[in-house]
Amino acid sequence: MQAIVAALSRRTQARDPLVEALLWCSLYALDSGRYAAYTVVDQAVRACTLLRRDAAKGYVNALLRAYRRGGAALQNRLAADAEARYWHPRWWIERVRAAYPRHWEEVLAAGNSHPPMGLRVNARRMSAAAYLEQLRAQGIAAEHRSESGLLLAKPLPVDRLPGFAQGEVSVQDLGAQRAARLLDLHAGQRVLDACAAPGGKSAHILESAAVALTALDADVVRSADIARNLSRLGLEARLQVADCTALDSWWDGVPFERVLADVPCSASGVARRHPDIKWLRHAADVAAFAARQARILDALWRVLAPGGKLLYVTCSVFPEENGAVLDAFLARAPLARRLPLPDGAAEQLLPGPEHDGFYFALLEKSA
Repeated sequence: MQAIVAALSRRTQARDPLVEALLWCSLYALDSGRYAAYTVVDQAVRACTLLRRDAAKGYVNALLRAYRRGGAALQNRLAADAEARYWHPRWWIERVRAAYPRHWEEVLAAGNSHPPMGLRVNARRMSAAAYLEQLRAQGIAAEHRSESGLLLAKPLPVDRLPGFAQGEVSVQDLGAQRAARLLDLHAGQRVLDACAAPGGKSAHILESAAVALTALDADVVRSADIARNLSRLGLEARLQVADCTALDSWWDGVPFERVLADVPCSASGVARRHPDIKWLRHAADVAAFAARQARILDALWRVLAPGGKLLYVTCSVFPEENGAVLDAFLARAPLARRLPLPDGAAEQLLPGPEHDGFYFALLEKSA
């Protein structure tokens, strides 16, 4: 829509952002087929008055009518423009194409698709098979995908999920559910979830094993989500609000046997859940995230017990935040050893029909 407006506009001066947004929405409405074309044009012109942009009425009317006359031909011409064709910033497209020469178009297409809805059954309450029968009894189609994971055929509001309020099930992407399974959890372990908000992975850890969990996050508001999620599920953890790299502010000096480092990242693997990310991020942000991830890794390595395991996780598809960060860390941490992932799957999950994009790397500290 942005490219179409730019192609049809004859204005040379800076364009009004509010009018631009009105045009994008109007063009989308025209293409949707849900409204008569003359209605869309009429309402867009009327909206100029509501937006106090009366001077733009003629411009809006002319541009939308021009699109009605030659929209199909214009879209064909714009197919050569990468941003217009793939609905991602040019720098993003180039990075994905360089990283995944065989699958880059699939990755970009996934970023524009509707996300799947995965469920995680609370193993402390029931099995996934038993919960699947509850869904089927209510006419909700789903499929069993992992020990505690289900995939809904069609997303629906959580209040329609049986037992949600009672803590029998949570909404969590199937890719994200991989984290707890890769940690090799055992009862009695001291475990740290270092960037825990909103608490989905913390809850899954506690549902998987009777461990002593510390859930840490620097964001006060999002940390409250951890408490609410654990309360609904009937789970308990030690909750702390602190920057995980500022060890003196939260760590008691007792090492952890397992550490989950689900680090802040570009979120390029979950862009379809937050479409604004594609346009709010900048190319330079990737390097900034990588530098922050390196600092987090260095700090959390200090709290890991000898013989312990640390799982590094991002929801990114950019190698600069994933393998490159791990390779640099391994070069400066002689006691770190990279382990094969227990499930035998690849470290990089690309976004697809059943899950979002994630990266996982498991490290062990030599005793």
